[in-house]
Amino acid sequence: MKNLEQSMTVSVSLTALSPPPAPKAPALREAAAALEALFLAEMLESAGFGEARDALGGGAGEEQFRSVLVRAQAEHIAQNGGIGLAESIFQQMMGRNHDENWT
Repeated sequence: MKNLEQSMTVSVSLTALSPPPAPKAPALREAAAALEALFLAEMLESAGFGEARDALGGGAGEEQFRSVLVRAQAEHIAQNGGIGLAESIFQQMMGRNHDENWT
């Protein structure tokens, strides 16, 4: 019994000294894609994407849902490869995470 208590003490001590676990790569990749989608939504909106056309004019309802359309299309673009911004952000977050946990 005494041997078991000593081994439990050692394992608890080693666990307490180990570096904190690195964030999961899928969660970082998802956060990077969300940030890219936000960036794309701002760019699409600034470019006038989704604005009502005078010829077909949808009125006030169309104007209210324009931001929803732009956001949905930006998310779709980001999830299907985007412009490469998400991958760059992901690589930077992985590099920073590695540096903080192991130096």
